[in-house]
This record gives sequence, C-alpha cells and structure tokens, in this order.
Amino acid sequence: MTQQPVSQTENSPVLEIRGLTQRFGGLTAVSDFNVELHPGELVGLIGPNGAGKTTVFNLVSGFYQPSEGEIRVCGVPTTGLKPHKVTALGVARTFQNIRLWNDMSVLDNIRVARHGKLGYGFFHAVARTRTYRLREAEIEREARELLEIFKLDGYADEVPKNLPYGLQRKVEIVRALAEKPKLLLLDEPAAGLNSVDVQELIRLVRWIHQTFDITIWMIEHHMDVMMELCERIKVIDFGQTIAEGTPEEIRNHPAVITAYLGDDTI
Repeated sequence: MTQQPVSQTENSPVLEIRGLTQRFGGLTAVSDFNVELHPGELVGLIGPNGAGKTTVFNLVSGFYQPSEGEIRVCGVPTTGLKPHKVTALGVARTFQNIRLWNDMSVLDNIRVARHGKLGYGFFHAVARTRTYRLREAEIEREARELLEIFKLDGYADEVPKNLPYGLQRKVEIVRALAEKPKLLLLDEPAAGLNSVDVQELIRLVRWIHQTFDITIWMIEHHMDVMMELCERIKVIDFGQTIAEGTPEEIRNHPAVITAYLGDDTI
C-alpha cells in the first residue's frame, strides 16, 4: 500500500534530499547531493553535460534507487518505492526526449495520466459498472478541461507524432499536470525548440507556476530560460554541488564559469 503524505504545514518541504549518492559500478554519478524545495518554489538545476542532473531526477522519480542518502516527498521516504508509487505521492515529470504515446490521441494521452487514481477495481472495469462509467466520464471531462485551458482542445483527436515539436512538448507538460502533482520535474523542456517556441515555453512555465498550486524543479541548458524563470539555481559538476544561489549570483560565480569553460550562455 502506498504511504500517505504526512500532515504538512504551509512551509514544510515538498521535497527533501539528504546525502544523495548514486554509483554505477566504479562511477559516482551523484555525490552527497542535498536540497529542499518548498511549496510554490521554482528552482533550477544546471551543470555541464554529464554532470548528473538527469540522474538526480531519475532518483527522485523512483527510476533509480540511491546508493546512499534519503529522499522524502511531502515527508514520506521514497526509498524502495517504484515510480508509480512516487507519482502517487505527488511527483510528476517530463523527459529530455519526449515520451508520449504516439499511437494514441492527445486526449487519450491526458486521460491515461489520470488512471493511476482510478477509484475502481478490476471487477468494475470488466463489468463496466456504474462506478466505472461515472469515473471514466469524470476522467474524460477533466482531460478535456485541461486541453481547453492550454488551448490544445483543437488537437484532442490528433496523434502526438503529427503535431509540431513545440506542441508535443506542451502536451507532455499537460499530461504531467493531469496527475495533479505537488512537484513537477521538467527535464530540459526547451530541448529541440526554436527561439519562438522557447519564448512560448517561458511564458507557459511562468503561467503554470502562477496559476497552479505546484512546486517546479527544472533542468535546462538554455540559460536564458533559467535566468528568467528561476528563483534560485543549484549547479552540479561531476555529480558534486559547486554553487547555489540566485540567478545573478550563479551568473557571476567563478566555479560556475570555470565548469562551463567560459561558455557564453552563462
């Protein structure tokens, strides 16, 4: 049975990570990583390629189990929990490489995200009971409302592979929001987008942050996106934290400049 989140005060962390270390054979991908995310924050995680950023997200979302350390979501330890159990605690994510079901409609992609909290069992599904019919109708209504909110209702019956890349990114974010998370992990949401789509993404993430009761943690290589959106940024290199602070502090931090070898995106 999935553990339930403990009673949270307004300032209790949505996510707590203590001493997180991940080894793959002789390689230490993440070393003694620590962070707290509080309700309503929008925080960035950056670092050069191979720094360990996506590994951190994979650990938080349950795809990997840590070699050492502890992760708590809304006060609940997640060690040993499968990804769907972590999702049930309130964590949703997107991926650097878009992962949509391309043979299903946009609407069905959103509907599927709600099926982790069906509220009915196998018997109801097989017998198509009244409970089943009411819940499925509710899930479809919620999915269509989300598509309308994000101006995607005109694409409800399209399959994602037929949509422009920027819209596919948007559908993936909406699918994550359909899970009604407390913590949304965005793994390089601007990857592969052109400059116009990047500006649209900035507006979208800012609007989501202002509109939904949600904490957002982002990985992104587009530094203009991070500097414009994030309240604070954590920087890792070779799995170790090298800096943390406001966007302006990070922009001028010597260790960050060294890690990026003078990359003009910083």
